[in-house]
Amino acid sequence: MAGQPATFYYLLDDAPHERALNELTLDPLSGKVRSGKRFNDSSFGKQLLTSVYALHVGSYFGLPGRILMMLASLTMPLFFVTGWLLYLDRRRKKRAVQAARVEPDGDADAWLIGYASQSGFAEQLAWKSAGQLQAAGLPVRVEPLARLGREQLESTRNALFVVSTFGDGEAPDGARGFERQLLGQSLGLGQLRYAMLALGDRQYATFCGFARRVQGWLQGQGARPLFDGVEVDNGDAAALRDWQQRLAQLTGTAAPAPIAAPQFELWTLSGREHLNPGSQGQSTWLLRLQAPASGADWRAGDLVEILPRHPRERVLAWLARLGVDGMACVEIDGRLAGLSDALADRELPASLEHLVGLHPQALVEALVPLAPREYSIASLPSDGQLELIVRQERHSDGSLGVGSGWLTEFLQPGAGVALRLRRNAGFHLPEDDRPLILIGNGSGLAGLRSLLRASIAEGRKRNWLLFGERNREHDFYCREELEGHLARGELARLDLAFSRDQERKVYVQDLLCEHASELKDWLEEGAAIYVCGSLQGMAGGVDAVLREMLGDAGVDALLDSGRYRRDVY
Repeated sequence: MAGQPATFYYLLDDAPHERALNELTLDPLSGKVRSGKRFNDSSFGKQLLTSVYALHVGSYFGLPGRILMMLASLTMPLFFVTGWLLYLDRRRKKRAVQAARVEPDGDADAWLIGYASQSGFAEQLAWKSAGQLQAAGLPVRVEPLARLGREQLESTRNALFVVSTFGDGEAPDGARGFERQLLGQSLGLGQLRYAMLALGDRQYATFCGFARRVQGWLQGQGARPLFDGVEVDNGDAAALRDWQQRLAQLTGTAAPAPIAAPQFELWTLSGREHLNPGSQGQSTWLLRLQAPASGADWRAGDLVEILPRHPRERVLAWLARLGVDGMACVEIDGRLAGLSDALADRELPASLEHLVGLHPQALVEALVPLAPREYSIASLPSDGQLELIVRQERHSDGSLGVGSGWLTEFLQPGAGVALRLRRNAGFHLPEDDRPLILIGNGSGLAGLRSLLRASIAEGRKRNWLLFGERNREHDFYCREELEGHLARGELARLDLAFSRDQERKVYVQDLLCEHASELKDWLEEGAAIYVCGSLQGMAGGVDAVLREMLGDAGVDALLDSGRYRRDVY
């Protein structure tokens, strides 16, 4: 408008972006500058608001910024597409797991993966095997042997069985009903093709005994093996790899990554307490172990595997019988070591005939490594240390057992222990809040102690412990702790059987008979029974009493529902 001030906007050559405008107002009559505003002189807030658009389109950073912003904008649809694909993949995997858990209606072509597991390892391998078949496009269903009946087996065409053996040739607790109800029957399984993965421990005379009985029965009913059964000694990685490769050949696919056991880590012995000084029985110790810097986690009921070592004196005495110098230099895993050190973790057989004349390196290579020893964990991670209860084993010649002797006598506080944790899902606490009946003897208190501590930590007070040993005066392990739980109401009942304190020997199974009425009341309230300790004697006696009291059907029902669990040795 005539007579009105004229306002001009201009951009400096070094302006940060196209909207960093400066303002100039002129008098239209005289041409004089009436006012001026520079972008750089404005407040930070105003500069920021003015720069939003430039930041949005990338021009704030010049041409490179515009190019980067264009590329970033092009990736936005990619984020949508990849996110959608991830969602579909998760849904596919979820449906696959659900399909594996539920038997397909009338689908005889679905592969049955049957398992029998005591600690949970066989179940894990069953699911890994199912995944390998699913990756090849085959439908599968995974079931414990306890859920298999005549109709299911007679209608199945293809099956994998992953079967562990418990103790010296026995069926795992959850498969005892299967053995009793089906293995003695005659079935028509001529249509069934199967493969067997058997898990066992060669330290027992009847290695993989239950799996071999199942395989013999299957073949007796006309079932045909797809390939020779694979037997695994103590989780041997090579045997497990063989199983994976055989499944890969069967399905025409590549074998997956090898099943690897957890690595042993170096823990530290921080303390050792003698639990039964003066006892007439074997010496028993509470060991405290400190985790490595990487930390560790476990659940009540889990186990540890420890690699033991021979004391130096024992190795030197053994080498002296062979006439070999213990200071001789040998190579172990690419490093040089003295022969006596190299043999500290090897089996030292009593018979030497086959070893006479071997030079030191050949001697090392001829001897197999010591097998890991398993122990129940007696503490919780919240306790700050991992605790074990270890009873010394003595041979007829008075010498100490390799594992127990090393841990309780030869290993010095502050020294390292090669240890790995092992999940023992079959002995974990129930997920729901129910009464616990804990039964054990001797060093079996370890597993029960961790369960009791975990139950108390969750606020559960319906806990009943039945424990047995030789003498109250010397063999009442963790007495102050247990009596404290009882006094605080954290332990509802504590019943003890000290076999040598009276003329007639009394054991924990005798306590069950004595308190049969209370036991049945607790079971009617949904109680779960946990047994930890020696398989021969205590665990067998407890099982016999329960079957006499509840009947085979009643005990099998407890097993099938997870209300009767055992960790015995």
